[in-house]
Amino acid sequence: MAEMHTGVGRQRGALPWPRPRRIATVSVHTSPLHQPGTGDAGGMNVYILEVARRLAEAGVEVEIFTRATSGDLPQVVEIAPGVQVRHVTAGPLAGLTKEELPGQLCAFTAGVLRAEAARLPGHYDLIHSHYWLSGQVGWLARDRWGVPLVHTAHTLAKVKNAQLATGDRPEPKARLIGEEQVVAEADRLVANTRMEAHDLITRYHADPDRVDVVQPGVDLDRFCPAPGDRDAGRIAARRRLGLPTTGHQVAFVGRIQPLKAPDVLVRAAAALRERDATLADQLTVVIVGGPSGSGLDRPSALIELAASLGVADRVRFLPPQTGDDLPAVYRAADLVAVPSYNETFGLVALEAQACGTPVVAAAVGGLVTAVRDQVSGVLVDSHDPQDWARTLEHLLPDRAKRVALGRGAERHARDFSWNRTAAGLLAVYDATIAEHRARLAARLAADPALSCTW
Repeated sequence: MAEMHTGVGRQRGALPWPRPRRIATVSVHTSPLHQPGTGDAGGMNVYILEVARRLAEAGVEVEIFTRATSGDLPQVVEIAPGVQVRHVTAGPLAGLTKEELPGQLCAFTAGVLRAEAARLPGHYDLIHSHYWLSGQVGWLARDRWGVPLVHTAHTLAKVKNAQLATGDRPEPKARLIGEEQVVAEADRLVANTRMEAHDLITRYHADPDRVDVVQPGVDLDRFCPAPGDRDAGRIAARRRLGLPTTGHQVAFVGRIQPLKAPDVLVRAAAALRERDATLADQLTVVIVGGPSGSGLDRPSALIELAASLGVADRVRFLPPQTGDDLPAVYRAADLVAVPSYNETFGLVALEAQACGTPVVAAAVGGLVTAVRDQVSGVLVDSHDPQDWARTLEHLLPDRAKRVALGRGAERHARDFSWNRTAAGLLAVYDATIAEHRARLAARLAADPALSCTW
């Protein structure tokens, strides 16, 4: 297992072959054009878009293949110089859940292969697939095009099932099998953290020599503290969002589903009322996002929960935020809560810290990397609302502690950037292409007759 996020290790200068010219990125079930926080759109969308932009700036063209879900968008959309999103028709334009998409993989793969067939041979130098559905497509395209496949899982079914939220549905066996196949077939696997790499190796029997760690980043220009006085910036952000300008605020940002566990925060607010009614009456819980996944079964469940616990007056619901409104959410909050049962990394935690806001997060998955316990935030070892209420009771009245954590959060976030992520991925791509071409050269040397087939 190699850690490549620093961009050092297998350096470009050691390779006799050029850097990839064009990358085919495959994202079947969600498009970088979708708004994160609703449906299946989340951190993976942000990752794909930000990385593609940085790769294009480094001179590598990126074409992103995703399933068409609307007739309003053209077949190809250029979202930045050198970055295109290609919409592939596979099944109805709307109405399919992520669980129904395996039945459309043949149609999607056909669309991807046809797009490449319309180009000159050798148009793409490498395929990078995201999530297991895309890995299935990338695996077949890799064999057809004769180029290497790099795969990023983003979430793993075996990990999710081992840490299942109460009332959530386990991932089906078909996904487990599909993930195992992709892990076995990919030329390289990119993990977001060492913990994810460990899961790939121990749970999926991945070859450690084919696993690289490249940490995600954050847009440090967009996500940053408000200029000038922090308190004034917090009040301005609250006014911008229509939130109370006084009292304490704890924000949750993400898809509303059992895996993300926003109910833990709502229950913690109710538990806090029992522990310290005065403090609880000064608290506003801000939930930013929309129903997703199994949360669509009861889209109003969180609202009903707040009412049943008697804290509906302390909970505010906002839709997913775009543009400068998302950084405003982080700046408005005294704390940002990430109570997920599992996170491969946790981009929300990183975005909040980049804005100088401490994070209270569950000590699971990539969150133990994204948050430095007692330096940039606090990690909670359980999902028990009483434990979360106790943490809030300790932090909210302690302004000095929150200020110190906020400064630590900003410093911690500076260690992450999308430029650094792109540099790490380029190192992986370089090494993968070099190994792929070395294998081809060895085969040709062993059997020169093969040269007529390439």
